[in-house]
Amino acid sequence: MLTDLSPLIAATARWLTGAYPPCGGALASALCEAQARQAVTVAAWLRYPTEIDAGLVTLSGPGGAARLDWITGADAGADAGDAAGEEWAWRTWVDEVVASWAAALLTDPALAVLAVGALAEGEHTSGLPVEFRRLLAPDDCDRRAAALLRHPDFLAPVAGLHQDQLLDRLLPGPALAA
Repeated sequence: MLTDLSPLIAATARWLTGAYPPCGGALASALCEAQARQAVTVAAWLRYPTEIDAGLVTLSGPGGAARLDWITGADAGADAGDAAGEEWAWRTWVDEVVASWAAALLTDPALAVLAVGALAEGEHTSGLPVEFRRLLAPDDCDRRAAALLRHPDFLAPVAGLHQDQLLDRLLPGPALAA
């Protein structure tokens, strides 16, 4: 069973940077991509904390970007026409919940710190040192490059979709039995 979340992470980060593009040139694009990828990685590792979880989403598929496009007004599928095949295939790997959680992390620094701290409970880090500096401590260059990607008002429709689930995952409290 495949347990690699990189297609989901890459597609979801690509969707975020397409919906909330960088402000500037090539450097800004790279900085914005790095911030999106770090937020999406944290969100994906929290959403799918075990190899079994990752294997199941890899097997079943994450759901795609259609609802996110509709919410943000992008609705790229409507403009794709007959070119919707390979050019748009990556969009099927976008995970709506992961995108929502990543948007929440990008707009709330305290929540991002909690989320990175919670990664120790999952299997993805395996004791390896993992750094999320661009997510946790963006400098002025990072902030300018990702002005749209980190703007709470712009990201609110996406961040609000599944923020309650993220808060349930991160905040201490009694666990509910399945």
